[in-house]
Amino acid sequence: MRSLDLIFNDYNLRILISIGIYIIMALGLNLITGVTGQLSLGHAAFMSIGAYASALVSMQTGLPFGLALLSGALAAGIFGIILGFPTLRLSGDYLAVATLGFGEIVRVVLVNMEITGGALGLSPIPTKTNVWLTWILVMVVVLAMYRIENSRFGRALLAIREDEIAAEAMGIHTTRYKIMAFAIGAICAGLGGALYAHFITYINPIDFGFMKSIEILNMVVLGGMGSIPGTVLGAVVLTVAPETLRFVDQYRMLFYGAMLVMMMIFRPNGLLGGVNFTRLVLKTFKLDRVRGKAAVAHRVRGE
Repeated sequence: MRSLDLIFNDYNLRILISIGIYIIMALGLNLITGVTGQLSLGHAAFMSIGAYASALVSMQTGLPFGLALLSGALAAGIFGIILGFPTLRLSGDYLAVATLGFGEIVRVVLVNMEITGGALGLSPIPTKTNVWLTWILVMVVVLAMYRIENSRFGRALLAIREDEIAAEAMGIHTTRYKIMAFAIGAICAGLGGALYAHFITYINPIDFGFMKSIEILNMVVLGGMGSIPGTVLGAVVLTVAPETLRFVDQYRMLFYGAMLVMMMIFRPNGLLGGVNFTRLVLKTFKLDRVRGKAAVAHRVRGE
């Protein structure tokens, strides 16, 4: 019991909650950028919308925490759809600039609105986020992402990423599919933002600037774009790395940058980019032969 107390002290629990929140947000961005191939630099804006919406619901109405989370996620999703209609006809650098501009607009609006507390931010937000709820939501989001990627909708998104013109020629309504992916990614960012607001208990527009979007994008790139296990690993590494490098606080960003450069040299597709995780697990536990025999028997029976 003593060892468990040492492992799960308050500091480690806060790290675990931070990892969970970043995993949820990074998985949303992975669906937009890694799976659909749309470069978005406005993920922090959706995070801020979710954080402020849930915080205002909790502070102004006193509704239960579950409804505050839901309102934050839905608010971000609605803004994702609104942004998606005019911008997702763009691609590449143009889309990146448009989403970057959206992020700055949201930040400036938050600074100048009275209800959001302006530049001073909002506090005190009720402390509701805990490690169990965070990791249950992580598992729900991971399972949802696996279901999406292995569905007809997910295969359409992959087709858009590989060749948008060819996908459209095959009858895929590319704009509609991109908006749906954008909305789901925004909902994940809003959910993460809502958890963040009720975890930190104080939010400020500065917390959701351009660098926050880059931080989340780095997690996706480090793990491997389009890879769910890779995105989870990237979020874990880049959340834990700043904490483990506190003993060299002055040189922490130097180590952080060097780590990313080394990764780009030796694993340019990311830590788990291009790795078929399902096949790897089956091969590790020698289940691929069992599945192969079952498939052969299935064909022999003519089923």
